[in-house]
Amino acid sequence: MNILTDDIKVLVKKLAIPASVGTLFQTLYNIVDTFYAGKLSPEALSALSKSFPIYFIIVATSIGVTVAGTSLIGNSIGQKDERKASFYFTHIIYFGVVISIFITCIGLYFSEKVFYLMGSNEEITKLGLQYTDIMFYGSFLFFLVVSLNSLLHAEGDTKTYRNVLVLSFLLNIILNPILIWGFLFIPALGMTGIGLSTIISQLIAFLIITFKVMQNDRVKKITKEFFILKFIYLKNIFFQSMPISIAICGYAVAATLIFTYIGLSGEMAVAGYGAATRIEQVVLLPILGINTAIITIIAQNYGANQFSRVKDTYFTSIKYGIVIMIFSGILIYLTADLVPKFFSNNSIVIDYGSRYLKIAAFIIPAYPIFFLSNGFFMGLKKSENAMINNMLRNVLVPICVFYLAKYLSADYDTFFWLWFIFQWSISILLLLFVSFYIKRMLEKSSTIINPQP
Repeated sequence: MNILTDDIKVLVKKLAIPASVGTLFQTLYNIVDTFYAGKLSPEALSALSKSFPIYFIIVATSIGVTVAGTSLIGNSIGQKDERKASFYFTHIIYFGVVISIFITCIGLYFSEKVFYLMGSNEEITKLGLQYTDIMFYGSFLFFLVVSLNSLLHAEGDTKTYRNVLVLSFLLNIILNPILIWGFLFIPALGMTGIGLSTIISQLIAFLIITFKVMQNDRVKKITKEFFILKFIYLKNIFFQSMPISIAICGYAVAATLIFTYIGLSGEMAVAGYGAATRIEQVVLLPILGINTAIITIIAQNYGANQFSRVKDTYFTSIKYGIVIMIFSGILIYLTADLVPKFFSNNSIVIDYGSRYLKIAAFIIPAYPIFFLSNGFFMGLKKSENAMINNMLRNVLVPICVFYLAKYLSADYDTFFWLWFIFQWSISILLLLFVSFYIKRMLEKSSTIINPQP
């Protein structure tokens, strides 16, 4: 495919479908973990649910590394600057290693404090730490994988990572029960086994991605010169990745506030909500796939100064995203009473999960605007704008909902209806802002190309 000339609709589909399939298996991976945690006990399910905002710091920073690598390398490719693309590739690896060390230290030090902040008792905290400690010790594998894969994404290859995620999912299905309950000479590791299964799968993913990257024509041309540290490249990577990483980390703030408020209804409410969100993540997969696609398309076309294609990419993705999420919302609502039963046989857990899904069905059509607007800014190397979007949605909105709910003494359902109102409000405002931004961008480019006499 030629990202600079092919039809936008065709490109979005070609790039988004493999990315969506890959993300599907990544989410199914998490669902498998949730399924087995539920088989251990409702307490284990609650602990795994509460571990998400803690473990999410790895997810957020790895997304920042991916976005930085994809957008900077993609822009360099669009500018036909192979030298710059090679330097960014080697330096994104350096950056990934350094940031993994930092994240590991932060995670190991603060995890226990965050569990207690969410109102967890000693048993829940102990179970949660058995999982999160393993994840942080092995976090360097996550960062190496996304650093290497950023080159493939920048070139438009979303299939390799898809295949890796499918394989990781299959490995996780096999490894989870073996490591949780033991087999032959392998002892029963419980919650630790769930985390260890993830790390082993990541190791396999790293080996496969490394092999694929080493076959890449651009990588074959890289000489020792490109491994010499240059501050300018590390600086650009830092300022491209950190705003989005910090902003996405705001989701951990949102999750912490949500779990804290829901915890007022009991640990079974937390378990039910945590299980239900796994299904919500599944239906969001097409949006995440489209988001991956438009970052690549926008990055290269923006680098080539093809601004009208940037505009077409954004609005095409929004149209696709909203239509898909409307149908997904209908499906969620119709299956809300059945899905939670997959994760637990506890009637209270099932009831809370079902109640959340019936409200979430009306919220998710607002999400494409948020995710794809962020993808738009990431492709433009304007990660500071994506950071502002994320901080508004993931920090300001949750704080407002949290304290308004406390002021109103809102129950479980009312809390999420307040969430519905705020999410739709911020998404509509964001769509208006991006539309205005694109109009100004096109006017400015027209002035540069055709200056007034």
